[in-house]
Amino acid sequence: MGRHSIAIGVNGQWMKAEVTALDTLLEVLRNRFGALDVKNGCGQGDCGVCTVLLDGVAVNSCLTLAVQADGREVTTLKGLGTPDDPHPLQESFLRHGAIQCGFCTSGMVLTAKALLDENPTPSREQIREGISGNLCRCTGYTKIVDAIEDVAGHPEGSGGRVR
Repeated sequence: MGRHSIAIGVNGQWMKAEVTALDTLLEVLRNRFGALDVKNGCGQGDCGVCTVLLDGVAVNSCLTLAVQADGREVTTLKGLGTPDDPHPLQESFLRHGAIQCGFCTSGMVLTAKALLDENPTPSREQIREGISGNLCRCTGYTKIVDAIEDVAGHPEGSGGRVR
């Protein structure tokens, strides 16, 4: 199997890797680039924990081939905000208790970011539909929906503070 040289912008920093045609973006982000905030869950696109933003669009990195990300920008949870300057969604998830075990959090927050970028003022039903590809076994989703709704439509929220 041939190898391909790729370059991916990860949270604003360009990184290069040699990959095969079958290497997933998840494998490259975690194992080559050290992006451990991208979680490995089901490996089949069912749980959403591996969600990243690829040029601003939420994708399951376990289903995306690394070669498909060549020359493109990837944002992980660490690229959204920092402990000193968290993104409003990160603050809201903490404030609403929308994180419990934390396993789904990175994928859930990034999915919410993509949703709010596309629709800054979604209804609760649209939020539920928007995060439907992300599974959470701890929260029952109410706190997650509350956290996203709290940020939706606010000037300092995702709609007005895109990074």
